[in-house]
Amino acid sequence: MLTHEEARRIILERVRTLDAERVGLLESRGRVLAVDVAAPWGLPSFTNSAMDGYAVRAEDCRDGVALAIIDYVPAGGRATKSVLPGTAIKIMTGAPLPDGCDSIVPFEHATEVGGTVCVGQPVVAHQHVRFAGEDVSQGEIVLASGAVVRPYEINMLACLGMEDIEVVRRPTVAIVATGDELIALGDRPVPGRIVNSNSYSLAAAIGGVGALPLLLGIAGDNLPVLREKLAEGLKADVLITSAGVSMGDRDLVREVLAELGVEIQFWKVKVKPGKSLAFGVLGEKLVFALPGNPVSAMLTFEEFAAPALLKMMGHRQPVKLLLPAVLQGEIRKKLGETHLVRVRLEYSGGKYLAWSAGKQDTGRLKTLLQANALAVLPAEREYFAAGEEIQVHLLDGSVGMTSL
Repeated sequence: MLTHEEARRIILERVRTLDAERVGLLESRGRVLAVDVAAPWGLPSFTNSAMDGYAVRAEDCRDGVALAIIDYVPAGGRATKSVLPGTAIKIMTGAPLPDGCDSIVPFEHATEVGGTVCVGQPVVAHQHVRFAGEDVSQGEIVLASGAVVRPYEINMLACLGMEDIEVVRRPTVAIVATGDELIALGDRPVPGRIVNSNSYSLAAAIGGVGALPLLLGIAGDNLPVLREKLAEGLKADVLITSAGVSMGDRDLVREVLAELGVEIQFWKVKVKPGKSLAFGVLGEKLVFALPGNPVSAMLTFEEFAAPALLKMMGHRQPVKLLLPAVLQGEIRKKLGETHLVRVRLEYSGGKYLAWSAGKQDTGRLKTLLQANALAVLPAEREYFAAGEEIQVHLLDGSVGMTSL
């Protein structure tokens, strides 16, 4: 059996970044740039005032000297006159700098009386002036291929007139649930039957990382139906199944995948929960056969499938960074397995504190509601004392930390 890190390394080694597509500016949010972006013009595109005030010549601004106000330039306007010795032009923030001036005096540093302005303090040449191209020069590579488009990048792209942009394509991810015990959402469960919740939680998680989920429904444990569903799923960039990969006589997923030409790279990982994970490839298509237990399915997706999808979409850091946290209560675990412990993470006194989110049985789905992070406890240890530092990472969808 592979370790947690070995399994993830094998997966990421088989991932290639997808090709590019052109999308509208707002559609690019959260996507990864597929090309370098060069500025077609400089920013600012013209020299302008950084303050509401008066455009002046610094050498004219001596204590007590009154400067005649000869013009007014609002934002969006342009001066009709030049600043001559002994004159000033009233100007608003963002307006183009009039000819002849070299500085801006803010309103609060000047006194206007009867069509003149007196400056109450020394003026330094070029103060409160934004020069053309001082932020971004024309032709500069302002965003590099591989950058994630956040609202800040969208602001820059809009400033540069980019109505659309090339980004890495989003993978389609087919989801197939297996097991005769499953019933469709909307049907009432009876003894022996459970609702197919995994398809929906996995679809939400897939969408959460930016990929495109495709729900193919329930295959059951019928070989012809399973073969048909999995063949359909292999038309997507990624196929994810849940259940059917353990040791039972009706766990048929690996058998059918092999029939369809999928090369299984590994089966089973030294991780709890989620030991019965299988990963395979069909050319450049990826296949993840996740456990059927809802907690195990979600956590194996989090640890193994999500990083692969992020790398496919061009993310340079597909694996979440681990944070140090102080454990609040002891934990015992099995030696030889990495344990993924659902924890509630809070921030207090300059450090993160981690509490167990409850009993860690895989049947305890509610613990995922109470958790905002996972503690990754290494395989070579079996006891972790209260007060010691452990490594954690946030769960997808967790926003911020509660401060005590």
